[in-house]
Amino acid sequence: MGMRSMRCLLSVLLVMLAGLSFADMRPVRIGISKIVAHPALDALEQGVQDGLRESWPNAVFDLQNANGDLSTAASIAQKFRAQKVDLAVGIATPTSQALVNLLRDQPVIYCAVTDPVDAGLVDSYDQGGDNVTGYSDMTPVAEQIDFLLRVRPMKRLGHIYASGEANAVRLAEIARRVCEARGIEFVESTVANSAEVRQAIQAIIRRVDGVYLSNDNTVFAALPAVSEVCMRHRVPLVTADPSSARNIPVLAAWGFDYYRMGLATGRLAGEVLSGTPTADIPTQYMKDPSDMELLVNLDVAAMLGVEIPADLLEQASILIKNGQVTEVR
Repeated sequence: MGMRSMRCLLSVLLVMLAGLSFADMRPVRIGISKIVAHPALDALEQGVQDGLRESWPNAVFDLQNANGDLSTAASIAQKFRAQKVDLAVGIATPTSQALVNLLRDQPVIYCAVTDPVDAGLVDSYDQGGDNVTGYSDMTPVAEQIDFLLRVRPMKRLGHIYASGEANAVRLAEIARRVCEARGIEFVESTVANSAEVRQAIQAIIRRVDGVYLSNDNTVFAALPAVSEVCMRHRVPLVTADPSSARNIPVLAAWGFDYYRMGLATGRLAGEVLSGTPTADIPTQYMKDPSDMELLVNLDVAAMLGVEIPADLLEQASILIKNGQVTEVR
């Protein structure tokens, strides 16, 4: 290759690099819609921003909260469409559904959606849609219920869920089947909004030996009420949300590190903005064991008079004792 050819090649490479740099540095407008504010979803929201800024440092975020209201979620989607955001992120199922229903020309990334196929977001777990893809947070329901059974054998398990949240309904179906397989009566109570949660737990608390909560944003927004009633009646409570359990007394919480899920979702959004077609990206899952957290509150265990088996304690990543939160691995 002659010197002239070398100079031409270098010039082309410099132009390409300059173009890439320009693409990464140009401002992009990102709309993020979450169904409600609580520690797990707040951590997701922050993670999405941090993950996306790794490749798009000039991204501008419009953060919206539907406050658990489906009509508000639809209004937020209309707002993002009018603003012509470059990309929208839906945190949880109802907001993702609202975005997918209204945005036709902008990509939508969903996260913390338990079952995106059941929710109608994509047709297959193995392939993204024309303008949509994202992360599922299918939680290990059987393992969570089995944890509760190990610390207190029981005949009746209580469960509260929002009948209007597709993810909550799907997880309730799974929990019901797990209880049937274990020979346990499944005592369920449904709510339409967070204001009904206290009444729902009070309605079943005298009929259950333990309470399990799955990934249900409507219920988690009122978790202090559930915890207070369970503690007053000395009924153990296990949830799928370690984030909330750091500050609200529950016996144990086994679930995802939602900040890390948000970080992964933000990085995925960055790839889509850089040109990767959503149809080429199947539904993503957090598969690394370090993506999961098991929080055990030894103070609550002592108040309830239950003993946590040693093998379960060895699996814990977070312990709470004497009011102190300790990361043990």
